[in-house]
Amino acid sequence: MNYRSMELKELAEALKNRSLSTRELTEAVFETIDRGEAVIGAYITLTRDTALKQADRLDRLIAEGCTLPPLAGIPGALKDNIATRGIRTTNASRILADFIPPYDAFVWRLLRQQEVVLAGKTNMDEFAMGHSTESSAFHPTRNPYDHARVPGGSSGGSAAAVASGEACFALGSDTGGSIRQPAALCGLVGLRPTYGLVSRRGVTSFASSLDQVGPMTRSVRDNAMVLDAIAVRDKKDVHSVGNEAGSYLDAIAQVPGQLVIGWPESYFGSYDLDPQVRGLLEKALKFYESQGMKIVPVDLKTLDASLAAYYILSSAEGFSAMNRYDGIHYGYRSPKEGDLEDIYTNSRTEGLGSEVKQRILMGCFVLSEESYPDYFRKAAQARSLVNDEFEKVFRTCHAILT
Repeated sequence: MNYRSMELKELAEALKNRSLSTRELTEAVFETIDRGEAVIGAYITLTRDTALKQADRLDRLIAEGCTLPPLAGIPGALKDNIATRGIRTTNASRILADFIPPYDAFVWRLLRQQEVVLAGKTNMDEFAMGHSTESSAFHPTRNPYDHARVPGGSSGGSAAAVASGEACFALGSDTGGSIRQPAALCGLVGLRPTYGLVSRRGVTSFASSLDQVGPMTRSVRDNAMVLDAIAVRDKKDVHSVGNEAGSYLDAIAQVPGQLVIGWPESYFGSYDLDPQVRGLLEKALKFYESQGMKIVPVDLKTLDASLAAYYILSSAEGFSAMNRYDGIHYGYRSPKEGDLEDIYTNSRTEGLGSEVKQRILMGCFVLSEESYPDYFRKAAQARSLVNDEFEKVFRTCHAILT
């Protein structure tokens, strides 16, 4: 069964009409995992037994003629910073290697209501601080298309799982590109939703003003189908707004008469782009024009400052978020004896990786009294300028080619 060539809606229809059983689909996914996982390393924790039990239960419900939700029976995966009650949630860190949450993240609760079959929790850069999925405390993840290359990060495990067929879809989190970049490197559709569209409650914080949860899929339609399931207002998340625009899957067929795509030519011209990358961008432009879309030049002057602003702001917020991992409340505690300060120091020294420590130190520096005006305050101002410029640009186009 070539389930990898089928979209989620096709799989759902096959399950509904019983041309395919949930058990068969789930077993096929785990057979793919068994063949490739030793090399790819997409997962930290697999949930095979509970997945197969759920598959059998769903098959019985389907046989009885029960009406099930759109994603029922579809094997999916979650990035390991999304809390799952009774299933360990490690954040790919030694300090949380044995942490089992007593609660579900809101987004996972929604997928459970959809009767999604959980294949497992995917690998990531530790605490989502990275871009290659090499800083995991457990193992690196490899790109399914070339095992000598990385899948991107920090949601590289989710990307690799979907690209290799080890999951039919996955959720990742995105603070500064952590869904979009690995999706690009693994040939997937990765969406960072509008801030607040998907609840973050129960998802480990890195930088709360930037973090978002989103789907990683093999097609745009699949992405819209998953987004329909998770874009629900959470009354216990003050930032949650939910979806009031109707079905995203239905909206795909209702595109504007002529899509306008912005082309930041001066931005690309200021960098030494790889010839292959430039060639692909130009090829994409020609394709869009051939489909009747309009290409317009746009100017993005503030983008040069965006990366520095991101690192400063995210590190500052990350510094604050990491304070909770102290060896006292939960997580790893150093066996070395000492006073309270020793416990804090030893637990964090032994439990956290080098990338996380670097971000903590940077956050501490930019928030210090001496550095705050020149770093954090200016980064916040730069963020506002970038936001204003994008709002202006999007008055002239529907999308920007990057």
